[in-house]
Amino acid sequence: MLRSRLACCAFLALTALPAFAAEDGQFQWKSTAPLILPKPDAAHASLALKDPTVVFANGKFHVFATTPSEKGGWEMAYLSFTDWAKANDAPITYLNTSKIGPGYHCAPQVFYFAPQKLWYLVYQGNGAMYSTTSNIDDPMSWSAPKTFFSKMPDTVKDAIGKGYWLDFWNICDEKNCYLFGADDNGHIFRSKTTLADFPNGYDKETVIAAAEPNKADLFEAAMIYKIKGTEKYLAAVEAMGPKGRYFRSWTLDKLDSEWKPLAAKLDDAFASALNVRFDGAPSSEGVSHGELIRTNADQTPEVDFCKPLQFLYQALEPNAPEKNYLKLPYRLSLLTATKQPDLGLCAAKK
Repeated sequence: MLRSRLACCAFLALTALPAFAAEDGQFQWKSTAPLILPKPDAAHASLALKDPTVVFANGKFHVFATTPSEKGGWEMAYLSFTDWAKANDAPITYLNTSKIGPGYHCAPQVFYFAPQKLWYLVYQGNGAMYSTTSNIDDPMSWSAPKTFFSKMPDTVKDAIGKGYWLDFWNICDEKNCYLFGADDNGHIFRSKTTLADFPNGYDKETVIAAAEPNKADLFEAAMIYKIKGTEKYLAAVEAMGPKGRYFRSWTLDKLDSEWKPLAAKLDDAFASALNVRFDGAPSSEGVSHGELIRTNADQTPEVDFCKPLQFLYQALEPNAPEKNYLKLPYRLSLLTATKQPDLGLCAAKK
């Protein structure tokens, strides 16, 4: 959920929270306190960690995230650990020290592309960008950035208004790959290429996958997963609410099919200030850019509704005094579902 270095963020004014009966919603969550905090060093005046992507591979969790850079922009950082309770003890590697280099790189998504036996890190920079490695355990092994597109697709250019093309998410099925992106202007875009052509070919087809007349209702940070044990998919997108950010959700029969509302209202949201509980005082005013914990690591990201979902998200302390978006003190916290619908047909499997 990042803007360009030159852009300034405007926030909706916080208003009194309506008395919604969120307990009756389809999803309920419990949140940890922040588990992963920034670790500034002599070369990186890191003020926040945000926009996390996470995958479990080689016996540990690998987390990539955005961090504000000392030059007033956005860069990426990496850490790995075996136990969430010890996540904050893990050393952080700033990826501007790798071949990715310095500059505007943020909002990552990581996955293993099995046909090529390569890890891909998809991120936002000069449009949709990516780097690759054969060894996810070595953060210095990532390749120099490459772009998916030769230019901004006309579909995006015509719809974006005063927004920004951002927050890219890649997912594939048996034949094709799809790259989703947002624009902070009420649109989610979908580009398509074949599995054989990936990472090339996205220039050929881009459409609007979902749209809302109020841009705050479909803002950024789209994520799409296969629902384990079914042929359906889950989509979730960050929205702007009266009390912080929150996520709405939909189901899809196919990756290129209609989005059907699941928990898509503020009083029945996927994840929001209304359906998240904390031990003690809330440590976040809402639920912002993050990623569900997947059951797999490859190009077909999958979640299992027969187990409690988990969601690594960027948490912002309530009433944070800082108003400069670059300096907002985001930390990474983990949600665990305490109530969720049976989308995985779990009851039928018992």
